[in-house]
Amino acid sequence: MPIIEFKMPKMGESISEATIISWLKNVGDFVNAEETIVEVATDKVDSDVPSPVSGTITEIRFQKNAVVGVGEVLALIDSNENVAGKKIIIGKTQEVKQQPTETKKAEVKIQAKSNPDAFLSPLIISIAQKENLSIEEVQSIPGSGTDGRVQKSDIFNYLKNRKYPLQSKPTTNNQQPTTSSYPKPKINFVEGKDHIVEMDRMRKMIADHMVYSKQTSPHVTSYIEVDVTNLVNWRNENKGKFQAKHNEKLTFTPVFVQAVAKAIQDFPMINVSVDEKNIIVHKDINVGMATALPSGNLIVPVVKNANEKDLAALAKDVNHLAEASRNNKLKPEEIQGSTFTISNVGTFGSLMGTPIINQPEVAILALGIIKKRPEVITTSKGDEITIRSMMFLSLSFDHRVVDGFLGGSFLRKVGDYLEQFDTNTTL
Repeated sequence: MPIIEFKMPKMGESISEATIISWLKNVGDFVNAEETIVEVATDKVDSDVPSPVSGTITEIRFQKNAVVGVGEVLALIDSNENVAGKKIIIGKTQEVKQQPTETKKAEVKIQAKSNPDAFLSPLIISIAQKENLSIEEVQSIPGSGTDGRVQKSDIFNYLKNRKYPLQSKPTTNNQQPTTSSYPKPKINFVEGKDHIVEMDRMRKMIADHMVYSKQTSPHVTSYIEVDVTNLVNWRNENKGKFQAKHNEKLTFTPVFVQAVAKAIQDFPMINVSVDEKNIIVHKDINVGMATALPSGNLIVPVVKNANEKDLAALAKDVNHLAEASRNNKLKPEEIQGSTFTISNVGTFGSLMGTPIINQPEVAILALGIIKKRPEVITTSKGDEITIRSMMFLSLSFDHRVVDGFLGGSFLRKVGDYLEQFDTNTTL
């Protein structure tokens, strides 16, 4: 059989490249078909990539930390049973490419002008559009990726040090930029007591995403308090029956997802994204669930088409995604395509939260802890003080496209669905 080209697989919709985390096999090692030989990462998720055939690795073309495009050849595998005496090559292609790569980077730095041959991934183009960067300006940025490819970190580093006015985009008199003269605060470090922990790759991506969101969307947060006593009582009475019938745990999360999906149908303009001066209204209602990983990092698996599923189907999806998150088994497609996100801060005992919008969405809902407290309610006998299960909901929204009326109305509608939960819901 011929030498097999082991290529970077497609990792999901809109993913055009991935970073090599580590090789689990070396040149000369024999691998079985479907055996994982390399770990790769996108800006969404880490994935194991298996070998397509059984054979011996004869060449590895990209090493750890290299950024590789989808479809590019990662390695060569000799699928012949007898590979004795064959010449083993490691890094041959990388060595050949190394010199042009350095030359290309040097030319960019010296010329400080656009390189029309520079490859720009869809992610880079998207960031450039949001930051109002021209393609020519992006192509002039020295890239740290393979063959001088511009990466997300290169653009953000460039933006931090960007100087105005630019030759290609002069500023007018009424658009004079302002720069802060406030010095960076000094961090006191006590030798022998304090220690430094370097951010891991996922934490760096989360940090970039959070800063980007705050810089992009003017955040406004609204709060309401809801009485979920009836919901709590129903769940306590039926969780055993539900698990016996569906073999799934009944948590509050699928009920929260269901309420959000219903409210989005009532207020579809909360289920949108902003593309410069255009508003993209999403037909699908895909609810992301902000989930804490064992490492302490955050990931957002997605319940697809939540409005089309009953409570049993939602519970199945929620339980699967939560379990996959804990065990780092999420598939790339399971963390893509969210149009609205919820964050259950009550899981950690928080009364309420002010969540940061998960770009490119325009709103995110935080659900606080459910607590019993004395409340005044109106009955047929008049006002009475009784024990009720109460919780706070907080909605952060992008004030560019979501005004107070829409944000407040949507939030109130979610609260209404939780307060008026149908206790006759079919199990």
